[in-house]
Formats: sequence, structure tokens, C-alpha cells
Amino acid sequence: DTLYFFGDNNFTEWGPLFQHYVPPPFRIPGTSPAYSFGIAGSGSGVPFHWHGPGFSEVIFGRKRWFLYPPDQAPHFHPNETTLAWLQHTYPTLPPAQRPLECTLRPGEVLYFPDRWWHATLNLDTSVFISTFLG
Repeated sequence: DTLYFFGDNNFTEWGPLFQHYVPPPFRIPGTSPAYSFGIAGSGSGVPFHWHGPGFSEVIFGRKRWFLYPPDQAPHFHPNETTLAWLQHTYPTLPPAQRPLECTLRPGEVLYFPDRWWHATLNLDTSVFISTFLG
């Protein structure tokens, strides 16, 4: 129920999967993409964080995204799950302090710009690939 496998994938083990993956045609000149495959249970996700630019593609399931620009740090506790944040903090936020948000479905891609705060919540068991451009 709380499965969340994501990160530095061993390309030897996952090589056949990545051989079949056709990434979206998005590039930033002068960068090399780094792929990360994920499988996650419903209700799991990652709390707010930021890093370099990239995009995430959902292959199976639905993944909800919450985003803030770099100059608008979100109000969250680093040890709180995204689900707990959504249930407890999100409803108390005034409309002007709420994040940009969307839900990705299979075949949809979201670009996250450099240093944008973001958190995710898997609404279903989800399979996804993130591409980090750096």
C-alpha cells in the first residue's frame, strides 16, 4: 500500500524497459537527460522539494502535482507526507497561497522548471518516468 520505488535505476537491471521507452521530444540544448523510472502505490508521493529542470511522464495511473515558483516557498513540514499536507495544510491556505496544480494521466507529460518547488501525490497505483535535464 505504501510502495514507492523511484530513483537511481540500475540500467543493467532495467535495460530492457528503457530500450522500449521512447522519450518525449523535449530537450534543453547542451544537456544530457537522466531517466528515473518509478512505481508507486496510491496515496504515496514526494513532499515539496526542488532541483534542476526536467519532465515527468505518467505511463499508468494518475499523479497529482503541486508547484510553486522559486520565489514562493511552500508552507510544509519536511517530515510530513504529501497526503498529510493535502489533508491538513492545503485547506487552510488562502487562495493566493495555493500552488499551481494538475493531475497527469497516462501519456501526459509535465515540465518542471529549474528550482521550482513541487510535490506529488499518486492518486492510483502509478508507473512513471522522470527525465532530469542537467
